[in-house]
Amino acid sequence: MKKSLLTLSALLLASAGMIFSQQINGAGATFPMPIYQKWFQDYNKAHPSVQINYGGGGSGAGISQLTNGTVDFGASDMPMKDDQIAKMKVKPLHFPTVMGAVVLTYNLAGVTSELKFTPETIAGIFMGSIKKWDDPKLAKDNPGVKFPGEEIIPVHRSDASGTTFVFTDYIAKVSPEFKSKVGADTKVAWPAEGLNGQGNPGVAGLVKQTPNSIGYVELIYAIQNKMSYGHVKNSAGTWVKPSLESVTEAASGAAKNMPADFRVSITNAPGKNAYPISSFTWLLIPSQIEDGAKGKIIVEFLKWMLADGQKETTALAYAPLPKEVVAKEEKQIAEIKVGGK
Repeated sequence: MKKSLLTLSALLLASAGMIFSQQINGAGATFPMPIYQKWFQDYNKAHPSVQINYGGGGSGAGISQLTNGTVDFGASDMPMKDDQIAKMKVKPLHFPTVMGAVVLTYNLAGVTSELKFTPETIAGIFMGSIKKWDDPKLAKDNPGVKFPGEEIIPVHRSDASGTTFVFTDYIAKVSPEFKSKVGADTKVAWPAEGLNGQGNPGVAGLVKQTPNSIGYVELIYAIQNKMSYGHVKNSAGTWVKPSLESVTEAASGAAKNMPADFRVSITNAPGKNAYPISSFTWLLIPSQIEDGAKGKIIVEFLKWMLADGQKETTALAYAPLPKEVVAKEEKQIAEIKVGGK
């Protein structure tokens, strides 16, 4: 009987905790989703009454849902454009969270070496001018590699994607033709036909199961799925493998001259060992949060993210924020007005 009463008491306490827990809802980029999921789980362990739910869905979904007021915060790998900000009832603040790399991952039977890609071959593959794996341009940059004479199958994102923005932003900087015919955005009309996957997980899954394919994903998805990914020749002419160090170097210049609103691109950045397809990713936080309880939690989470959260980034292949950026973000937190104050 006593044991039953104790069990009932425990259930009632658990139920009470569930009833009174504060739910915070967000949606958006899949680029940082692994680290966000880790952060939200760890924050819940430290603050059991707080549950932060994150729906992913792509950067476009994060921006649109925040604009429509269906989530408490959004997330994007593309800084919001002026016209997008103008549509919002409350101005959003951009908070960089981590830095990452968009990598070229491929599925080629019999090819075990790490392939090398120049800006020209990347643009050629995704423009459709380089159609087969044994193209002389790819062979020239990869001596000794026995490429199959098969058609290249590009894999793109099907959703409005910040990862697509980062990738197309890079190609548009290195290829005038791509810039004029395709451009940089979260969703583009790809000249080269191929397959389309939902989110970074969808693209990684399609590449893994499709022979002769190539796609672009955030680095952690290639690592977690044990997939090959390539080196890219940067603006200094160096072959660079995506890594925490090469992403950090790509961000070094922007960190020292970060604009006040944190909206910046670090693709094709200068630096001998800078990985050229690197990016910050952002949480989009309303500058005024009417719900005082939610507002206080979001503010406290941001402080935790900039301190304890940064210690967890490298284990998931993300680069932590530069100290200069963290210091500026800590000041920006004070701009969030909570409870209508």
